[in-house]
Amino acid sequence: MKKSKKSIREIRSGGAVKRPMKKSMKDMAGTVGKAPGTLFHTGGQKTVSPVITLFSYDAASVEHRTLKTLEECRPFMGGERVLWLNIDGLHKLKLIEAAGVMFNLHPLTLEDILHTGLRPKIEDFGSYLFVVVKTLELDPESGEVGEEQLSLVIGKGFVLSFREKPGPLFNPVIARLDNPGTNVRQRGADYLSYVLTDSVVDSYFTILEQFESRIEALDEELTDSVARDALPAMYLLKKELIMLRKSVWPLREIINSIGRSRYQVIDDEETRPFFRDIYDNIVLVIETVETYRDIVIGMYDTWLALANNRMNDIMKVLTIIATVFMPLSFIAGVYGMNFHYMPELESPFGYYAVLGVMGSIFVGMILFFRTRKWF
Repeated sequence: MKKSKKSIREIRSGGAVKRPMKKSMKDMAGTVGKAPGTLFHTGGQKTVSPVITLFSYDAASVEHRTLKTLEECRPFMGGERVLWLNIDGLHKLKLIEAAGVMFNLHPLTLEDILHTGLRPKIEDFGSYLFVVVKTLELDPESGEVGEEQLSLVIGKGFVLSFREKPGPLFNPVIARLDNPGTNVRQRGADYLSYVLTDSVVDSYFTILEQFESRIEALDEELTDSVARDALPAMYLLKKELIMLRKSVWPLREIINSIGRSRYQVIDDEETRPFFRDIYDNIVLVIETVETYRDIVIGMYDTWLALANNRMNDIMKVLTIIATVFMPLSFIAGVYGMNFHYMPELESPFGYYAVLGVMGSIFVGMILFFRTRKWF
């Protein structure tokens, strides 16, 4: 039972701090009146300084560097090897602008990279494909789900990824790059974009697994008793599921577009089937989120029914007590009147007789209630 109560406290704390919608709307208000393509970072600074990481690889070898300046990337551009440039930290506008000039990115692409409250989307600029997705991270201590924006620029022979802060999301991808026998080393940049997107979707399953544990713990608590913390816990869990659905649902349209439509930078025969596989996983994630939300709503109905039943039981006991004492209070009130000439006042057995009558009434009413199965 201690485990269940701990889980409820985690659920209660989860989501209580972050409110992505309010934050993004407040930051987006700063772009009002600015010309399209104006670079303006919405969101807080989440890293001390941006971290630029470069991967250049082919089937024979891979080179992994942390760059001090973006200019160090130029020797790796335009060759036969696949280039993956990852930038963690979006608050340095000059760095993002320099990346746009170096890779010939449209100003609207740079603007969208810096606007971290965007809805997931896909845009085709001919020479490259721009994709915005949402990454989710679960804090194991507080149970809070944090949302970050990941922007991918997919071109011929290169992939650019822009994140708000560093994280372990791409560690499995880096491990696969270090292994010369993996498919990612044998294929092009479009396959790398698939692997990066697939790692994002896989992280959703990890969060869903944690949600399942929370729901089981909360359901166990509801089965035993009507927990006082259950209602806010269910409310916060439902809000987190809504946020998860909001992040995943647009990704379904994006991956379906890549898997079904034709883009210059995506190989139709080699890579598109892999994106269709991601689409199936996203559908599974969405269905799971919907199922969990229905379960939470059903748990709320159960909690409400249990709370009402408990309240009815309490009111039934109080009503029986009040009903039993009504005739007793009447008798006590009659004999509490200050009249001198009352028949039983002078009787030596009057007090005991009245107590006997009151006791008989009490027992009789209790037996009557029991025969009616009122309690």
